[in-house]
Amino acid sequence: MELPLKESSPQKWVETVLDNFPNFILDHAACERKAAALAMSFVAKYSDRKALIEPMVSLAREELEHFQQVYKIIFKMGLELSPVDEKDPYVNIILKQLRHGRDERLLDRLIMSGIIEARGYERFRLIAENLDEPNLKDFYQKLSKCEAGHYAIFIKLAHFYFPREDVLTTIDRISIIESEAMLKVPIRATLH
Repeated sequence: MELPLKESSPQKWVETVLDNFPNFILDHAACERKAAALAMSFVAKYSDRKALIEPMVSLAREELEHFQQVYKIIFKMGLELSPVDEKDPYVNIILKQLRHGRDERLLDRLIMSGIIEARGYERFRLIAENLDEPNLKDFYQKLSKCEAGHYAIFIKLAHFYFPREDVLTTIDRISIIESEAMLKVPIRATLH
């Protein structure tokens, strides 16, 4: 599957994560929890869109399962979850550029969410390729494949509800916004 990322993550990001893996894994846990909440927010906001209910509930469950898996790693490392979620500057940059209007916002949110999952695929794959510890390497390889599947869920739903040309145009527009946001945010030991 070809993913719509316009720019690759910088090697400096990989180095920063590997140099401060405890910070990364704590942020990763927060991202999994937020991803589950996002999936359920689609259910709440668009309950009239019956075709997205089941996929979003399933996605929320899978994201919570990933959170649980990450938490087990955090526990083994002797770390503690942060009681407060940091605002994600990368996500906020993208959100500010989405359209308003119920249908436009739904299409933009589906595409944005899919592209963020595509970025997760790329970044988890990069981490897996650069980790030495076999269990963590295997964990991130498996997780990267899940992220690619999550991308497909969002894009499939966009195609279900919107004309093909609208979906493709939106993918192109938001993938540019996403790449600019990814490059604009200072490199930190975080997923985004």
